Amino acid sequence: MISRKSGLFTESVIREMTRLCLAEHGENCLNLAQGFPDFAAPAELKEAAVEAIRKDFNQYATTWGAKVMRDAIAAKTQHFRQMTVDAETEITVCCGVTEAMLSTILALVDPGDEVIIFEPFYENYGPDCILSGATPVVVPLVAPDWQFDRDQLRKAFNARTRAIIINTPHNPTGKVYSRDELTFIAGLCQEFDVLAITDEIYEHLVYRGEHVSIATLDGMRDRTVTINGLSKTYSVTGWRLAYAIAPAAMTSAIRKVHDFVTVGAPHPLQVAAATALRFPDQYYLDLLDAYRERRGFLLEILDGAGFKAYPPDGAYYVMTDISSFGEDDVSLAHRMVRDIGLATVPGSSFYLEPERGRRQIRFSFPKKMDTLRRAADRLKKLRRVA
Repeated sequence: MISRKSGLFTESVIREMTRLCLAEHGENCLNLAQGFPDFAAPAELKEAAVEAIRKDFNQYATTWGAKVMRDAIAAKTQHFRQMTVDAETEITVCCGVTEAMLSTILALVDPGDEVIIFEPFYENYGPDCILSGATPVVVPLVAPDWQFDRDQLRKAFNARTRAIIINTPHNPTGKVYSRDELTFIAGLCQEFDVLAITDEIYEHLVYRGEHVSIATLDGMRDRTVTINGLSKTYSVTGWRLAYAIAPAAMTSAIRKVHDFVTVGAPHPLQVAAATALRFPDQYYLDLLDAYRERRGFLLEILDGAGFKAYPPDGAYYVMTDISSFGEDDVSLAHRMVRDIGLATVPGSSFYLEPERGRRQIRFSFPKKMDTLRRAADRLKKLRRVA
């Protein structure tokens, strides 16, 4: 009684780990699994949302986004990426990056097409391809520095390749793709007439290197969909606001799919979002400093607890090698929930073939420093079975 495609993937393991920890420990659960902050969103943003509701922005916005938000997206993109975007024809506001990615793939990829994904990958990308009838083709990112083999990537491109998904900064590894790497990918996209779909939700969290949007490279503006959102930068993961920037013809297709998937994102929150998108540059510098402190603290406590951590260059996750614990990722992740009330994510959930991630676990650190200190105390109590 279920479709064949729905049997080809599981529920989100990330959100499953959150539920398990809450069921076992309630409010005493420390959630370093799901990537959402446990601290408040900026006061100005919250007040803007309240004001928008008071002003009765309570009915449908334009399906592809309230004009005030689209204009703010265009201005921010120009400011930070020096990329001119037409707010009327090249922006689609979506219900989170999750919907933006799925709507984009449904709009631009046909059943039987191939989509290249770097592995490990954020767990939605595989199911998005399956739901679209496409075939995901994985190219590995190899620890400790999460490089890809250029010959292997070239071999993944062929006449059936329709798109490549690039996530930079990268979830779950924290990899920040270099300009040289992106230029190489751009060359392959142009050689094989392939679209680039890039997820840049962590663009302002770069600890080493620089964030480069592949759409800004020569020859890529007309074959790139740039996906971004408010969830991580402004600590509003529950608002479900994101956007896709693409050439007009592709945007038209994305808007049609988006319309029938969700109709539109919440109107008052879109109006409020324009306030955040116009924050001064100092906001982003302060944000990065705060996350840099959390990153350093988490790396220190993981090292002390026996995990081999791979320091992230961006985003707010740490991938670890758990070989010293003598058990696989699911066993250790569930034991941490059960024994110390700490939720993490088994590494296998980021791989098409779960066995490739059995020796990895991901920790997230968008948390108050007090939360991370409590996590440090609990990790000291974690036994090794090796």
